[in-house]
Amino acid sequence: MAESIQTEVPIFTIGYEKSTIEEFISRLADAEIELLVDVRELPLSRKRGFSKNGLNAAVREVGIDYLHVKALGDPKPGREAARAGNHDLFLEIFTQHLEGDDAQTALTELADTVKGKRVCLTCFERHHEGCHRKIVAERLSALLGAPIRHIAVS
Repeated sequence: MAESIQTEVPIFTIGYEKSTIEEFISRLADAEIELLVDVRELPLSRKRGFSKNGLNAAVREVGIDYLHVKALGDPKPGREAARAGNHDLFLEIFTQHLEGDDAQTALTELADTVKGKRVCLTCFERHHEGCHRKIVAERLSALLGAPIRHIAVS
């Protein structure tokens, strides 16, 4: 059985729902984030500044690197189940997705990439409870032995 690498650097998560890009960037800067990992399957947003290119440019302006990891996003059926309020179905779909080869490879590669960095996973949902990024953070935490901290955005 492989041992996890113990680290004191937490894995952060943040959602951008109900925030402006300025508030979002400020919270990342306050937490001294070095790398923002976008775990949306489709990094598009109706909110100004939160689509992939705009978000990438905004965080880079303040010295934060950006990485989109599509394979760790919630697939469409999972998003639909979550929107419909069917949390059990969402969990089933997303858990099955994470067990797939692409997601497993992405998790392993991400763990290697973020080792020792102040990293933050992001998606839309404001609250991490019931959100796929919490599950991704837990899987990453298991690989790295890192604690998880959720950043609240006002």
